[in-house]
Amino acid sequence: MSSEVTVANNPDQHRYEAVLDGTVVGFAEYELGANRIVFTHTEVDEAHEGEGIASDLARFALDDVAADGQRRVVALCPYIKAWIARHPEYERLLGSTTTG
Repeated sequence: MSSEVTVANNPDQHRYEAVLDGTVVGFAEYELGANRIVFTHTEVDEAHEGEGIASDLARFALDDVAADGQRRVVALCPYIKAWIARHPEYERLLGSTTTG
């Protein structure tokens, strides 16, 4: 993870946020279902693209889901989907897109 960036879940906003110097510079939005977490969108501030922040968000969020153990991941977000494809050890978290 980037040394200056911290990532945390913000359940009130339904997203994981990357914070740098007190400012949110990226986020991964999600929707919760009974048995799943649907990642819908990941975004990083243009000024911080290419710094690994989106990857930090993906890894933190998926590790958090894995640690909780209560939900399966549905990756509707193209970035999260591609990130999991590049990190097959996270494929075990994937669930169905049709159940809730």
